[in-house]
Amino acid sequence: MKNNFIFKIINEDLKKKKHLKIKTRFSPEPNGYLHIGHIKSIFLNYFISKKYNGIFNLRIDDTNPCTSKKRYVDCIIKDLKWLNIKFDCLKYSSDYFKNIYNFAIYLIKNKLAYIDSLDKKNIRKYRGNFYNLGINSPYRNRDIEENLYLFNKMKNGFFNENKICLRLKMNMKSKFIILRDPIIYRVKFEKHFRTNYDWIIYPTYDFSHCICDYLEKITHSLCTLEFVENNIIYKWILNNININKEYIPMQYEFSRFNIEYNILSKRKINNLINNNLISNEKDKRLLTIFSIRKRGFDKNSIINIFKNIDINKNESIYKFSIFTKNIRNSIEKDSLRLISIFNPVLIIIKNLNSEEYINIPNNPYYDKYGYRVFIFTKYIYIDYIDFIKYFYDIKNNTIINSIIKLKYSYIIKPINFYINNNNKIVFFCKYYKNTLNKIFLLNKKVDCIIHWLSHKNIKKAKVYIYKNLFTYKNINNVKNYINKLNNNSIYNIYVYIENNKNILNNKIYQLERIGFFNIKLKKNILLYLIVEIKNNKFI
Repeated sequence: MKNNFIFKIINEDLKKKKHLKIKTRFSPEPNGYLHIGHIKSIFLNYFISKKYNGIFNLRIDDTNPCTSKKRYVDCIIKDLKWLNIKFDCLKYSSDYFKNIYNFAIYLIKNKLAYIDSLDKKNIRKYRGNFYNLGINSPYRNRDIEENLYLFNKMKNGFFNENKICLRLKMNMKSKFIILRDPIIYRVKFEKHFRTNYDWIIYPTYDFSHCICDYLEKITHSLCTLEFVENNIIYKWILNNININKEYIPMQYEFSRFNIEYNILSKRKINNLINNNLISNEKDKRLLTIFSIRKRGFDKNSIINIFKNIDINKNESIYKFSIFTKNIRNSIEKDSLRLISIFNPVLIIIKNLNSEEYINIPNNPYYDKYGYRVFIFTKYIYIDYIDFIKYFYDIKNNTIINSIIKLKYSYIIKPINFYINNNNKIVFFCKYYKNTLNKIFLLNKKVDCIIHWLSHKNIKKAKVYIYKNLFTYKNINNVKNYINKLNNNSIYNIYVYIENNKNILNNKIYQLERIGFFNIKLKKNILLYLIVEIKNNKFI
């Protein structure tokens, strides 16, 4: 990972002997699948621990029982394993619920927290907004005994959800809305996947995560820039609870990862699902780690992207073209090849009277992948895109005088055509016998090299195509992002592919001149697009 400002901070801390051992953590909430933006944080925390011979924890932030699910925890662990990330300890925020509760009691006893009986709607009203300062809750000055009594009743289930909460006594006049007496405990009657019904009051992220950092002896708590204001709460809590102040962790913020034409926000993704605009959170158009794993992305390409990404405080957007280029470069040389025709047009080789067998490389870079046999016959299929570009001038209804190379095979030229009784074009070409694997005909270079399939060497396959989910580059800054949804971002079609008996299941193949696909062998052959070839014109 590149040198960055956080490395410099750590170097300075070690120079001052502020820490004996560096300890970092990645602390996701198990309320959905991790997306590729999380990889930036994962790698930063992980590589810091490796660089400084430290410790890296995975801590699951399970402070909301309504949204925390065991299946997401399992998927997070699989995601990290897929990325070759080995955490030293698996922790949960719920491991510390008793500790966090005791710190809340301490704050109440020191008049730094109070029970607010305003409901959710009135808390929002009293808090104010960017234009109006907050107003103190009428319950802000309850005495210690009453607060302790009510907090205990909260803990024992005497109050309904959203009718009462515990708040920090910070500053209702702060210009930062988040600092206007933030809520630190609320009532949730939902069953927790780890603690069952042991707790019905739960700490908020702001209250729990700084305390968990302290208890785990995290030295550098790293998060993205949207938590800059939360850092004030982080420091305030740690400075006001009864802990050893010599070992307080520090929070540092860096810019998050954004990528063109895609959203990474769980909230926005859920909004798309709720509006039936995508099928579910497993939708393969989403750049979640789960989805890119299932689509067959090569993990080394993803790892290389994030190993070399800049860590700074400048908000930027990663170019999707660079993202796809990195993936292509990673998988191109080791991918086996297949020929496919997406929109077939039949061509008749008029002067070919016998069949011929041709050896074709499975991979043009390495002989170790071997060869396969193609049959060259009188009847072959080419793609319609090539047909109208090099063979047939639709506008003028004439032949194009092109010299065309059939890849791995012979040179051909269009000679004539006619329209049959079904109003379909029947097209004839001539092949040149001594041009196998040559690109010159009578000292003239061919106009193009195209792919093809014999009518005796075809099989149908179902292809799933994934395009960018949005039509707008910087979609994260668009308020009405739903209006920019790409309505043609997913479709499937049946195509011809070569009838190759050696196709491997769960293997990445390049469909020549089209793209890289992950193949699944079921009743039908299924191909899932990973990334297109640059300047692809066929899909």
